[in-house]
Amino acid sequence: MGTMGAQDEQTWSMLSHLSVLVGLIGLMPFGALIIWLVYKDRSPRVGFHALQSLWYQVAWLVIWIVAGVLGGLFTLITFGIGIILVIPLGILIWLAPIVHGCYAAYKVNQGVDYRYPYIADRIGGPRRTL
Repeated sequence: MGTMGAQDEQTWSMLSHLSVLVGLIGLMPFGALIIWLVYKDRSPRVGFHALQSLWYQVAWLVIWIVAGVLGGLFTLITFGIGIILVIPLGILIWLAPIVHGCYAAYKVNQGVDYRYPYIADRIGGPRRTL
């Protein structure tokens, strides 16, 4: 397969971060996984952005599961009073990766190779600004 042009790299890198939106229909992190599988060999930049988006989304899936279990237990233990805390915190925990993923897509669209804290350093990748 051939290499990609700069505009295509930017577009697919941005889409890999926007793939967090498929979490709204319960398919997170499949969008990032598909982009990574298709483009990892064609572009190191797209491969990096898709892989870090994939791991970011997997991390949030784990956080959501743990938070759901703990929130459910807290609500049961406090006999429903915990709902006052659990629902607003649950909404914030659910929205955080969606907002952050959209911000990362915006930055990539601006020409910045956005790096998620902690995750980007673990998978390696370019440290440059276009």
